[in-house]
Amino acid sequence: MAMALGLSMFAASIVISLVLVLSPLRTFLPGYAGEEVFRMARQNDLRMQALADSLERQQEYVSRIRNMILGKVDSSAWTAASPSLDAVVESGEAISQPLQSEDWQMHKQPAVSIGRLASTGVLWPEGASLAMGRVLAGPAFPAQPPVDGFPTRGFDARTGHFALDIAVEEGTPVRSVGSGYVVLVDWMHDGGQVIAVQHAAGFLSVYKHNSVALKRAGDRVTSGETIARSGNSGEITTGPHVHFELWHNGLAQDPKDFLTGY
Repeated sequence: MAMALGLSMFAASIVISLVLVLSPLRTFLPGYAGEEVFRMARQNDLRMQALADSLERQQEYVSRIRNMILGKVDSSAWTAASPSLDAVVESGEAISQPLQSEDWQMHKQPAVSIGRLASTGVLWPEGASLAMGRVLAGPAFPAQPPVDGFPTRGFDARTGHFALDIAVEEGTPVRSVGSGYVVLVDWMHDGGQVIAVQHAAGFLSVYKHNSVALKRAGDRVTSGETIARSGNSGEITTGPHVHFELWHNGLAQDPKDFLTGY
């Protein structure tokens, strides 16, 4: 009798254990973390890594600025060897190495257009005539949008959203809306992988949340040329899309007024 009672209690304990382990009741057990807890932990870990990367980049930037102010600039770094473009693109990292193309010659000083400055009466340094032809024509508006997608959020200066958000699949080619020079390729905490192009006539276009930048700062690009791949990078994002900004002489413009199809 005692043996039968013991076996019954053993069987009951096994059944109760299986019910607790295999049912949602397991989340109430002390020390047991559910899938939601693990998911939140992973997200928090990724956020912490992003914050650490952002802080490291900011510290490096501040250090470079400090060295420039103090005159501690290592010119040998300008000619250091850098990985190939294909290798950098495949790795998904931002391109920030010295220019490997001949575009660097476009920035040789003085980078001015004699045609535009002839009427000013200013005497420019010898060799300034080499700048002839470097200045680009103004962008042609309305221009083709940077990507073909669905607009999800428009320009709203009151809330500080100086852009047009266009939803597209991750990896979609991001095109420059006009000819110009790449002036910024960097990772930002809120905007992720960012690339900006300076155009003539005071226009500046900015493209955020990319998965990878395909150009370096200083590269010359043409209208419609692919400069990045779209993504979902950065902390302030609601999904894969391109956050497109257009500025003119320091003032934000509503991009839809300058693009076709909007």
